[in-house]
Amino acid sequence: MALEQYNKKRRFAQTPEPEGKIGRSGQHRFVVQKHRASHLHYDFRLEMDGVLKSWAVPKGPSLNPEEKRLAMQVEDHPVSYFHFEGSIPEGNYGAGTVMVWDTGMWEPLGDENEMLAKGDLKFRLQGEKLAGEFVLARMRSRRPGSKGTEWLLIKKKDTAAKNSFDIDKLDYSVLTQRTLDEIAGDEGSSEWQSNRKAAVRKRTGWRNKDFKIADNASAEKTTKAAAAKQSAIQSTSKKKSSVKKKAATGSVSQTQSVLWADQLAQMPNVRQSAMPREIHPMLATLVEEPFDDPQWLYEVKWDGYRAVALLSPRQVRLVSRNQNYLTAEFPEIAQAMHELAVENAIIDGEAVALDEEGRPSFSLMQQRTGMTHPGTRTAGNRALPIVYYAFDLLYLNGYNLTTAGLEQRKQLLQQIIPADKGFVRYSDHHLEHGTALYHVARDKGLEGIVAKLRTSPYVQKRSRDWLKIKITRRQECVIAGYTDPKGAREHFGSLVLGLYDAHGKFTHVGNAGSGFTEASHAALWKKLKELKTETNPFGGKIQSTRPPHWLRPELVAEIKFSEWTHEGEHGGYKMRAPIFQGLRFDKKPRECVFEFPRSMRTEVRKAEEEAAN
Repeated sequence: MALEQYNKKRRFAQTPEPEGKIGRSGQHRFVVQKHRASHLHYDFRLEMDGVLKSWAVPKGPSLNPEEKRLAMQVEDHPVSYFHFEGSIPEGNYGAGTVMVWDTGMWEPLGDENEMLAKGDLKFRLQGEKLAGEFVLARMRSRRPGSKGTEWLLIKKKDTAAKNSFDIDKLDYSVLTQRTLDEIAGDEGSSEWQSNRKAAVRKRTGWRNKDFKIADNASAEKTTKAAAAKQSAIQSTSKKKSSVKKKAATGSVSQTQSVLWADQLAQMPNVRQSAMPREIHPMLATLVEEPFDDPQWLYEVKWDGYRAVALLSPRQVRLVSRNQNYLTAEFPEIAQAMHELAVENAIIDGEAVALDEEGRPSFSLMQQRTGMTHPGTRTAGNRALPIVYYAFDLLYLNGYNLTTAGLEQRKQLLQQIIPADKGFVRYSDHHLEHGTALYHVARDKGLEGIVAKLRTSPYVQKRSRDWLKIKITRRQECVIAGYTDPKGAREHFGSLVLGLYDAHGKFTHVGNAGSGFTEASHAALWKKLKELKTETNPFGGKIQSTRPPHWLRPELVAEIKFSEWTHEGEHGGYKMRAPIFQGLRFDKKPRECVFEFPRSMRTEVRKAEEEAAN
């Protein structure tokens, strides 16, 4: 089906739905939208060939294999419909309320176009609410005049199946946490977005002072000009903070918008543009040691989940580096973002779980979310305190800031985030003295620091304009297998780890047999069993004291280790004393590559030379 049908049915001057245009091919996202039109139903959409292949499912999808759901194939929708949530006005096709009920990634279990044409589309979902293997099977015509649009959506029997699945208990948006009634604005509002906000639990007691790193005087030294400039910024920020937002709408006053527009219009290297729909985070290059340089600023390296926040009047979206949606995982952060005095913004930062001493803890983050891999989760402990440390501003009220200098972006960011915001905090930086900050971070048991060129633009790739210096060595590795346990240990002994080299070859880098609690060991074993295979993912024999059992290379683990060792041409590089820290769902296996520290002096020199040119 083509988008001509979609466009023909809609009058875009009268509906907030996006106009149909073919998108990029090769993407594999899915969305389920709950739609209260003339009849309540769910729209199940798979991204294929630049469009959303769509089926209307009257009773909604189910995780119960015994429940076969009727699915009527409808017209293709544009990929821009993926995040549509709101109300379609009366008199328009499909008039009613639309909720983004679930989103995530889907994986075809075969050639997707051949399966679709055959009427037997098998796939695996990794979503917020739906997970595991499904099939869409076209029904044979049972009545004259049938157009062949009747399909069945069936859940396969696997570990994600739930015989007790109740779709009515999941009546909330994964983007905004609102119900259909809240989206519709049943309390007298006819606006696209509801006036009601998602509930948020009592905020934590953590404050910026708990993470005060620059207790070394040399790390806080700045020039007089920079200090005067900062004072002026704070003065402006106080004036702006007195401008109140319109009551309960989440939009800001006309006066505030004018103030922002004046400031943005005067900034060099800033241009007006539509707000980007997708941002891929800028990544830092690993170097060997800290350094001091007046052209650079230095920040703490937070140990959590990288998250880009996209703010608009109707919603806040938190997205991981791989475009996985994190909004439902951190409703407190999304709510705090919604209350910022901006119309539209894109903020880059890190969601962090805090231990009793206020330090970021990746282990606690896993306990907090309950997410250890896309589409699989435990209940999670929502009582664990989290914060979002914002360290960059990429877009603000109609202006794209990615071409502006980093220091300019951070000055604006500091103005829009109040000093005492609770769940959202400004990640401060320190000028020139990176070595002092590194030593303070080491004393406080933090992961490391990041050095950033003060004039650097924001690029959506890895760059030497940002350099990371780690205190503890960490590496994301692919779990390729496991060994049998010995002694009193159950389930498995150690994890067999692998990385991809510069040529794309999958290489063994060691085995990790420590770092597990009794609970995490048992939970991981359940996941390992699902991935068993007879195929050696390395393609050849590896060095291991015990014979390994192979797994499909789909799980990514965070590994702490002491150093790299080189064991000759055939032994390759190996991790010394690897310790399992937890699973990561925000990084794909193919992204797990060797990351050796580069020469600090070389990278700094090249970055500064490129900036000068």
